[in-house]
Amino acid sequence: MWKILKQIVRTGTPDQALPAVTDEWHSGNDQLQQQILATLGRALCIRVVDAGSCNACELEIQALGNPYYNIEGLGIKFVASPRHADMLLVTGPVSKNMEAALKLAFDAMPDPKLVVAIGECACNGGIFGNSYASCGQVSNVIAVDLTVPGCPPPPQDILRGILSALTIPGAVVT
Repeated sequence: MWKILKQIVRTGTPDQALPAVTDEWHSGNDQLQQQILATLGRALCIRVVDAGSCNACELEIQALGNPYYNIEGLGIKFVASPRHADMLLVTGPVSKNMEAALKLAFDAMPDPKLVVAIGECACNGGIFGNSYASCGQVSNVIAVDLTVPGCPPPPQDILRGILSALTIPGAVVT
C-alpha cells in the first residue's frame, strides 16, 4: 500500500487541457431539429440491427447518444422494436443465422422505411464477404437506401448518413 502511495506522490496528478470544440454543426442543432420534425411530423425512430459485426460500429452508434453528439436533441431516437422504427441501421456482414431475423425486422417496419448500412462489412461484406457462414453485404438480403463506409465510421459520418438518408435540404453535417 505504501509503495503505491509513494508512487502517487512522486508522479503527481497529470494535467492535460481539454480538446477545443471545433465542430460548427453544434450551432445548427435547433434548425436541424425543426427540419426533421417538419419532414416527419415527429421524431425519427431508428432500430439498430447487428447482423454479425465485431461491435466496433455499435460503439460508434452508441457514441451518438452521449452529450457531445446529443442525437436525441436533434429529434432522433433509438427504439427497441422495428414496428416503431422509420429507419433500420444495419451493421456487420449478414451471417446466415441473422438472415431470417433481418428480413423479419425489415418486414415488421411500417412504410415508408429507410435502410442504412453502417461500416465496411455492411456495405460490401468487408473481410468476410460471401462464405458458408455469411451472406455478405446487407444489400444481398434487403434493399439498402444508403451506405456509410468506414471500419468503423466515426459518429459524425454515421450522423451525416442518417441525415442524408432523410434527404433534408441543407442537413448534411460539415
